[in-house]
Amino acid sequence: MADTFLDATAQAELVRTGQATPLELVDDAITRIEKLNGELNAVIHERFDKARAEAQRTLPDGPFKGVPILFKDLMCAVEGDPYHMGNVLLKNAGYRSPHTDDLAQRYFDAGFVYVGRTNTPEFGLVPTTEPEAYGPSRNPWNIGYTTGGSSGGSAAAVASGMVPVAHANDGGGSIRIPASCCGLVGLKPSRGRTSMGPNASPILSLLTNELCVSRTVRDTAGVLDAVHGASQRETVSAPAPARPFVHELGAAPGKLRIALITINPLDTGEVHPDCVAAATDTAQLLESLGHTVEATYPGELANPEIIGHFTTLWSAELAADLAAAARAMGREITENDVEGLTWGLAQAGAATTAEQYIQAKGACHALGYAVAEWMEDDYDLILTPTLGEPPVPLGTFVTPEDPMLGFVRAATFVPFTPLTNITGQPAISLPLNWNSDNLPIGSHLIAQYGREDLLLRVASQLEAAKPWADRIPPVHV
Repeated sequence: MADTFLDATAQAELVRTGQATPLELVDDAITRIEKLNGELNAVIHERFDKARAEAQRTLPDGPFKGVPILFKDLMCAVEGDPYHMGNVLLKNAGYRSPHTDDLAQRYFDAGFVYVGRTNTPEFGLVPTTEPEAYGPSRNPWNIGYTTGGSSGGSAAAVASGMVPVAHANDGGGSIRIPASCCGLVGLKPSRGRTSMGPNASPILSLLTNELCVSRTVRDTAGVLDAVHGASQRETVSAPAPARPFVHELGAAPGKLRIALITINPLDTGEVHPDCVAAATDTAQLLESLGHTVEATYPGELANPEIIGHFTTLWSAELAADLAAAARAMGREITENDVEGLTWGLAQAGAATTAEQYIQAKGACHALGYAVAEWMEDDYDLILTPTLGEPPVPLGTFVTPEDPMLGFVRAATFVPFTPLTNITGQPAISLPLNWNSDNLPIGSHLIAQYGREDLLLRVASQLEAAKPWADRIPPVHV
């Protein structure tokens, strides 16, 4: 494999052994970004001069000392740097973050060198990265297709070799969706595993998790070791791991009981045959490794109303986000300041009653209890396709004549990933299959709450049994 595709763990080893300097790694990453970004539109804020200067200073002696990284332009804010969340108003105002998020500081403490920020849909609302503010990010496996969202810019950058790992977050699948679309590893941690501070709202703390997209399971485990743990200011904290997550790599997971779901329990559309085939192939691989797989799912999942409750919570969060943007801008936010979908959802959120909000939150908690109880005695993991369809052409979810049509259409694309945001469970997408069009198809494993250790053991087992590191997209350095 070309040096371009050395993972973050290998790049850190080059620095540790004196075979490369942080500046050399950062310069190489900048060269790759400059070569590819015109075609992929993954990086929207360059931070090259600052990154070079920081690479030449004394860096923290963390596990990823000197390794270049990109941050998604949604959360993981850095004081003084642009922070636009895919929004035209914030872009035109040249808005910059007044503070550094706890998670960003943990990346810095791990030794990473931050070289820029990546593209995201406006406020992370849709599973594709095509904001009006910055235009579409393009999938390096086929530039006419979506990268997924909302961490699509980060995924395109890592898949094409710009950087070995990039920050991502997940409030309904936004780590796992682009990981599946771009052929990467994407772990959504358990609720409260990573810090959301200092400005996390109750809804963000309930539904959203922070981590990364990467090319290898060991990078994902290493980043999780480096950044996990809620701050003392937060009220939700996942149980501490028994040992470092990287120690799970290669560890025997035991004979596991796995539930396979290949139908759409939410009845938002048929699951594409390619996605069914990929999950079925992964099930057969797991059986060959000694695990037991059974096609089944808890009846509580077959409740289309849960998506309505999920949307109620996100709409309320969005209304609050626009109110915060108005305070930051010093003026009222109008319909002309945001995309049509954003405005429609925010208006619905503003009209949400306290009773509706409490009912929606209660329904989400009830589903979490039901799934946990169902898994507790009978199943260690759940296996699904990551997505309901392979990557779709750009523009599929962009319906300016009626923005809600695209939002509804997206429910067919992502019938599986939002469930674990609702329940708080950890889940991982692994790039184990490609279809006849050479587009990646992810397989999605879900564990019980707090069991990232088990997910990483199984993921490393699958990676060893069916390696994907030699799969390089057509658009790469």
